Amino acid sequence: MGDIVINSAVRSNLQTLQSTAKLMAQTQNRLATGLKVSSALDNPQSYFTAAGLNSRASDLSAIQDSLSLGTKTLNAADEGIKAIQKLVNQAKSVANQALQAKATETTLSKTAEAAAIAGSAGARTVTFQIGTASAVSVVFGTATYATAASSAAAIETQLAGLVSAGGTLAGLSVTVDGDDISFEVASGEDLVIGGTAAATGAAGFGIATSGTQGTNGETLASARSSYATDYNNLRTQIDQLATDATFNGINLLNGDSLTVKFNESGTSKLDITGVTYSATGLGITETTFSDIDADIALLDSATSTLRKQSSTFGANLSVVQNRQDFTKNLIGVLEGGAGDLTLADTNEEAANLLALQTRQSLAQSSLSLANQAEQSVLNLIR
Repeated sequence: MGDIVINSAVRSNLQTLQSTAKLMAQTQNRLATGLKVSSALDNPQSYFTAAGLNSRASDLSAIQDSLSLGTKTLNAADEGIKAIQKLVNQAKSVANQALQAKATETTLSKTAEAAAIAGSAGARTVTFQIGTASAVSVVFGTATYATAASSAAAIETQLAGLVSAGGTLAGLSVTVDGDDISFEVASGEDLVIGGTAAATGAAGFGIATSGTQGTNGETLASARSSYATDYNNLRTQIDQLATDATFNGINLLNGDSLTVKFNESGTSKLDITGVTYSATGLGITETTFSDIDADIALLDSATSTLRKQSSTFGANLSVVQNRQDFTKNLIGVLEGGAGDLTLADTNEEAANLLALQTRQSLAQSSLSLANQAEQSVLNLIR
């Protein structure tokens, strides 16, 4: 090529065409890729700055996924607290029902023996036992009771001091109507009457419970026992629910803690301390409803604890969601900054391509004109 001599006009047009072709190739590449800086050769400073911005945006995208998991973990804990609160409310309802339960009194009706009880029989003893308390012996001396009515009256008289307030048989009521005698225990506890003079026969009053037992009632403790069973079953449900409030292997209601990182290095983070909200952790103990007011007080305390912790988790959730929104916006800023450094303006590049195509056409025409002078010389030679 060095041996070929071309005139300056042709050479100038060739250089223009080569430059235009190079610019057209560059413009077409920008339109095809959408990038004005696609490698370090295009603009090292912009390329590496944009790469750093995109790398941080990618790291923050991973953090964003972690924030999303943290949000769901807190949501799971919050739903668990709400469900536990419902169980606590149910337990309180059961306790209030137990509070309204009443004992059913024990009643025993007897007819005293019609035959005379002779005084020669000697000392006679009748025992009365209420529930599991110790039996109380009542001694009837050698007096003679000639009729059933006098026998019944004697029993009432002997028991008068014992059944009064503070007596050893307090809680037992005795009512006599002729030869009929009734015993009542308001607490509903069983009544057992025995002893040598209680049995039927010439030497007895005929009031022993070995025969007709009457109707044993239901004590208050017994009336509340079914409610206590329901209450204790709800305690078990609280334990199970607290165990099941797990998300992604973390249970903030079963003693686990959670650390939510807000940046790539972990220097910005939120430590969330878990709690143990089993029934025991909430202070709700098993009960027989012997002291319902104390049980209700424990439930009220558990409700207060749940509400406070719900507020704490809510505040934590608000922080995580705020950082989640911030991180999302920051990723947009970083990617936008990288784009400003590397992205091509397609409208501008399209206009440039059209201008270059026009320039190329004009350069080709100019080259043709420049060659015509040499062709004229060739025509003279011919």
